[in-house]
Amino acid sequence: MSKLLHIDSSILGGNSVSRQLTAQIVASWRASHPGVEVSYLDLAADTPSHLSAESLGFRLPAGTDLSAVQQRENAVSEALVAQFLAADVIVVGAPLYNFAIPSQLKAWIDRVAQVGRTFKYTEKGPVGLAGGKTVIVASTRGGVYSTSDAGKDMEHQESYLQTVFGFFGITDVRFVRAEGLAMGEAAKADALAAAELEITAQTRTAANQPQVTVAA
Repeated sequence: MSKLLHIDSSILGGNSVSRQLTAQIVASWRASHPGVEVSYLDLAADTPSHLSAESLGFRLPAGTDLSAVQQRENAVSEALVAQFLAADVIVVGAPLYNFAIPSQLKAWIDRVAQVGRTFKYTEKGPVGLAGGKTVIVASTRGGVYSTSDAGKDMEHQESYLQTVFGFFGITDVRFVRAEGLAMGEAAKADALAAAELEITAQTRTAANQPQVTVAA
């Protein structure tokens, strides 16, 4: 049985478009992939603490004596990386906050970016260890960033996620984008309609096929 990990990171609750899109993506994936097992992670409600001296215990050599706090933090990191590695498909809600991803999502990434688990270093450079997965990102933006060089230079949301998942060895990263959401009701309606079409296309495509496609 394949496993899907559904992750939301928006702080807007029921008003979140990214949450709306991830729910649609998961529903569409389940319809076209019967039997998939879904687990859910709400990073706005259950945010791992940001990296600190206490939460870096997982980077210390095996056998290192850890404090009680470090042990608790290690347990959080282990649970998150194990959940990530067990998933065949990861659906991520990633709204654009101040030109980048929410800090809650960054905190999760920092916990799963573990040497020897999701990547390793070699004499030829880093090598990802989490290949063979499909990642579908619901990317939402109040403005429009995809149609100009200036806009593309300003966003560090899709570009960052493409980079970090690629660093983990994942080549099948798909984006469902809805942008211009704060530019009037007509623009929002058009963005959502385009995203819904893209959801159908992305969730009907066979898993583990390298591609990066975005909604217009």
